[in-house]
Amino acid sequence: MTAPVPGTPRAASEEAAPVGAPARATRVTGAQIGRYLATSAWRGIRAAAGVVRPIGWTAIAGAAALWIIGPMYGWREMTTGAIALTVVVLASALFLLGRTAYDVELDLTRDRVVVGERAQGGLILTNGTNRPIASARVVLPVGQGRGVFAVRRLATGESVTELFEIPTHRRGVLPVGPVSVLRGDPLGLFERVERRADQTDLFVHPRSIAFEGQSLGFVRDLEGLPTSDLARDDIAFHALTEYQPGDDLRHVHWRSTARTGTTMMRTYEQTRRSHFVIAISAARHEYRTEAEFELAVSIAASIGRRGLRDAFDVDLRTQARGLRGDSERRLLDSLAALETISTREGVDELGAFVGAGIPSASFVVLVTGRGATASDLRAAVARIPVGARTLVCVADEGADPSLRRIADARVVALGALDQLPLALRRSLA
Repeated sequence: MTAPVPGTPRAASEEAAPVGAPARATRVTGAQIGRYLATSAWRGIRAAAGVVRPIGWTAIAGAAALWIIGPMYGWREMTTGAIALTVVVLASALFLLGRTAYDVELDLTRDRVVVGERAQGGLILTNGTNRPIASARVVLPVGQGRGVFAVRRLATGESVTELFEIPTHRRGVLPVGPVSVLRGDPLGLFERVERRADQTDLFVHPRSIAFEGQSLGFVRDLEGLPTSDLARDDIAFHALTEYQPGDDLRHVHWRSTARTGTTMMRTYEQTRRSHFVIAISAARHEYRTEAEFELAVSIAASIGRRGLRDAFDVDLRTQARGLRGDSERRLLDSLAALETISTREGVDELGAFVGAGIPSASFVVLVTGRGATASDLRAAVARIPVGARTLVCVADEGADPSLRRIADARVVALGALDQLPLALRRSLA
């Protein structure tokens, strides 16, 4: 007999199965079987309860009450009503039977539209099984609403396309989907829901206006704002240095070369690219109406699009965070999702945020509402980085356009979006 391994209890070594012997079956107790059955029953009850609608629960409760009251008091009418209601409930439950194994594809023609436009798309349902699929209803949630499509019986391999239009009345990001297939009875007692296609987002961009004329970069950016970095080729001349292998011979300073006998090269200070910052206040107390905030967002979108078309680096900021504005699409997507927030930090704190976070800004546009006071605007302008040109746009819905100056900034009040091109030409003249 083999001695037990040192450190192993004797009982354990004696009970160990020899090598090659079949493993013992795990002993299942009655308590484990009971817990398994209880868990399975509970899952089945939850699944069954999930297909019953409120009116269905009312019918079931009514039938149960009639079954109790009728025999208890000997009321044949109650018993007859219980039988009839039970038959209705059971017949309605039969409508849940059937397959809904559609292959569903959600296709939006455009997932980005301007507010007021209609987004168009289609639902493509295909029966990819080897059996026909009975008629059903397909539900397409859109934002807070939903569209319901009645789908006829589909034979094997057959497809059907359901077209739809989504009207857009306000800016935002609308979740479209997920698509669900419903099976239920005509009375609405039961409803089985099976999700198919995934959710997609519809971006409703703000209105914007295109304008031509003077570039928003300004002359100071063309001349270059000098830094301490030196370059061999730029705009701002700095000094003369000796020729180094690899230097561009087009920048030889021939007069100094002839005088000194050494090849002398022009050296330049590096200039920075125009850094365009659009800072829109999201403070709710600075806007009197929702339409006024929408006007402010449209102003920011119009100026941002022009800045990107002028090939500037565009930064989009609010009090809460920085938004993506490195391309026209991302700029409009960010503005589509922008909402007002409840905060005490107004446009003055927004100016401080720009001054501290973007010291390299060369042109800053502050956008706010009529609720911002003159002292708020003055405090915001004072915190903009030194050397940056500042323009303040105030959304004042329905008002006549006006132009004034606060400190070193021009302040433009706009009552409508179509006033923006002329107001900018006057302010930048």
